[in-house]
Amino acid sequence: MNRDNVATLGVDLGDRSYQIHIGSGLLSVVGTRLRDLAFRRVVVLTNPIVAAHWLAPVVRSLTEAGIATDTIMIPDGEAHKNQRTLDDVLTRLLELRAERSTAMVALGGGVVGDIAGFAAAIYQRGMPFVQIPTTLLAQVDSSVGGKTGINHPLGKNMIGAFHQPRLVLIDTDCLRTLPARELAAGMSEVVKHGAIRDAGFFGWLESNAARLTAADPGVLRHAILTSCAIKAAIVAADEREGGMRALLNFGHTFGHAIETHAGYGAWLHGEAVGAGMVLAARLSARVQGLPEADVARLVALLQRLAVPTQPPSMPVARWLDLMGRDKKVAAGRLRFVLLDALGSAVVTDDVPEPALVALLN
Repeated sequence: MNRDNVATLGVDLGDRSYQIHIGSGLLSVVGTRLRDLAFRRVVVLTNPIVAAHWLAPVVRSLTEAGIATDTIMIPDGEAHKNQRTLDDVLTRLLELRAERSTAMVALGGGVVGDIAGFAAAIYQRGMPFVQIPTTLLAQVDSSVGGKTGINHPLGKNMIGAFHQPRLVLIDTDCLRTLPARELAAGMSEVVKHGAIRDAGFFGWLESNAARLTAADPGVLRHAILTSCAIKAAIVAADEREGGMRALLNFGHTFGHAIETHAGYGAWLHGEAVGAGMVLAARLSARVQGLPEADVARLVALLQRLAVPTQPPSMPVARWLDLMGRDKKVAAGRLRFVLLDALGSAVVTDDVPEPALVALLN
């Protein structure tokens, strides 16, 4: 591995600050990077799909570094991001006699990362963990920022904790085995970062859409690096979502409702967020003055990246009920992330219900 090809970003959170490393071949140095953090024992949490491709090089690197390693397997898919799986993980940690100093390593996509992080947050009142995201969505979003948790039948990600990783290792080689649908789903979170924060990046995505869908390594690396930089800056400014960090939920209020209504796993998270962003953009045009030309650009870019833009059919009452359970509800009022323009977002609870109902009809 050429270290010159590794980009490093910092997430500045005082004594809980950590680094994000992005590059090719990083799985081969997992052991040395974790040894540098003084870890002597780790438990790798993964699923059988990811393990078939990437578990062996991770375990080999850890073993060569003299780090004792155990593995916990969980089922693949959003449908298993629940209390039962969490309980199974905690039981296995107890059976392995994992200690508070044992590090949890999340090797997989967003489901693996969320469960690993939540288990690490609550096992013995907190153990360290490391993120090794293997999907585009996890690399550009869920592995950074310390949000961990599980789903509940009544709502997405409603049970969880803030628990920051000690390190994020993003090996872009992992995207070589990612199914096309998963790659496309991850694109929605990339587009989100441009839409809420960086109009120049949004324009770059438009110019490079064909190369992104073709999984061009250099273009993907730039998209990952820029997305992580945007998210790291927002998280550093507002770790626990008291203000600015809520901007990262653009499209998520609608998207989480889609996932809950359809049944977890029927829509991939990124697919639901894509359709949710379109709804949020159209609502922005109605109440925030977003130019219709900007709405059209967002829809066109998502479509070029093979991200769904049409939500499932759902009664308005069902939409309102599901969104009313969202974590961003404050004092009983729905809060939405809306756009003033591409690259400029706001959080507001001043959305007239008639405008929302008209959108959803």
